[in-house]
Amino acid sequence: MNLSLPNAIAGLLVGVVVGATGVGGGALMTPLLVLVFGVAPQTAVGTDLLFAALTKIFGTVVHHRNGTVDWQVVRRLALGSLPAAAATLAWMTLTSTAQIRGGFLIRAVAIALLITAAGILSKDWLQRMGREGPPRIMGFLGRSQSTLTVVAGGVLGVLVTLTSIGAGALGTVLLVYLYPVRLTPGRLVGTDLAHAIPLALIAGIGHLVLGNVDYGLLGNLLLGSIPGVLVGSWISTRAPMQWVRVGLSVILTAVALKMLLT
Repeated sequence: MNLSLPNAIAGLLVGVVVGATGVGGGALMTPLLVLVFGVAPQTAVGTDLLFAALTKIFGTVVHHRNGTVDWQVVRRLALGSLPAAAATLAWMTLTSTAQIRGGFLIRAVAIALLITAAGILSKDWLQRMGREGPPRIMGFLGRSQSTLTVVAGGVLGVLVTLTSIGAGALGTVLLVYLYPVRLTPGRLVGTDLAHAIPLALIAGIGHLVLGNVDYGLLGNLLLGSIPGVLVGSWISTRAPMQWVRVGLSVILTAVALKMLLT
C-alpha cells in the first residue's frame, strides 16, 4: 500500500465527525470519494462500508467504556438490519445491480444525502414529538417500540447496503424518535455506532465479494480515521453538538445538489 496523504487526511476529518456525532461515515466519505478523488460510485460505496465498520469499532470501544451504549437497542436494530442487508446483497447479485455505473448509484446517494440532511435538522423536533406527541401515538409507540425498532433496522439495512449512507445519520434520527427519554445524546451516539459495525461489516463484505473494494484506498483512509474517531468520541461526551449538526446538514444538502446536477 502506497501512502496517500490526501486520503489519510480525508479519513482523519471524517473519523472525527463520526466519533463526535455518529454521523458522517457514508454521508461524507462516499460523496467525497466520488466528487473529490474521482472514485467510481460502486467502489466508493464498497470501500466506504468496510472503512465505516473498522473505524466505528474504535469509537464504540470508547463509548462502551463510558457506559454510553444501549446493547438491547443495538440487538433490536440488528434483528432488522442484518437480514435486510443480506437480502439486498442477494438482490444486487441476482439482478447485476452491483455492476451499475454512474447514474443510478449517484442519484441514490444524492437522495439518501437529502433525506439524511432533513433528518438531522428535524432531530430536536422529532425528540419533542417522541416525548410530547398525541396520547394515541404515544401509546402506540410504547406498545410497539421493540417492533418499530426492528422495522427501522430493516430500512437502514437496505439503504446502507445500496448507498453506504444511513447507519449513522438516519439511525440517530430514528432512535431519537423511538427512544426520546431512554437515549441521552451520548448514549444515542454510542448505540448508533455499535449497531453500525455489524451492518456495515456484512454489507462491506458483500461488496468485497462483488469486487467493489479498493484495498489501497481503504488502508489510507483507516490511517487517518482511527485516531480521528477516538478524538471525536472523546469530544461527543463533552461538547454541545447542535451547531455541528446544522453545519453538517448544510454540507450534505450542498453535496447532494452537486451530485444531482453534475
